[in-house]
Amino acid sequence: MIVADTDVLIDALRGREPGRSRIAGGIASGSLATTAVSLFELLSGARDAAEREPVERLLAALTVLPFDAPAGMAAAEARRALEAAGKTIGMADYQIAGICLSRSAPLLTRNRGQLERVPGLILDDPEGAGSP
Repeated sequence: MIVADTDVLIDALRGREPGRSRIAGGIASGSLATTAVSLFELLSGARDAAEREPVERLLAALTVLPFDAPAGMAAAEARRALEAAGKTIGMADYQIAGICLSRSAPLLTRNRGQLERVPGLILDDPEGAGSP
């Protein structure tokens, strides 16, 4: 399983490559998930029914992983480590990272500059070879 970050899902919704192909391939193979945090970000950004419909259709095709207790513990550990190093990231990024860390799942994202700071988080670049 690979977890798609919000940025790559937005690329897919907008038909931007390589995100569109990576997401389509992951859905077709059943190997793609996203997080409840990304679900929140996508749905809260859809301003009307016309924007919500494709978002809801995309989310229905994915497994949505919750921000549960193990994810919360992993996110807290990552936050403590990054704050101690003076290299903080956004709260949603901590939560998404915690979900991935607690499940040993790589994160498909373009947000490498922020998320590569998280110790132990495996990142997958949408422009990389292969598909989820």
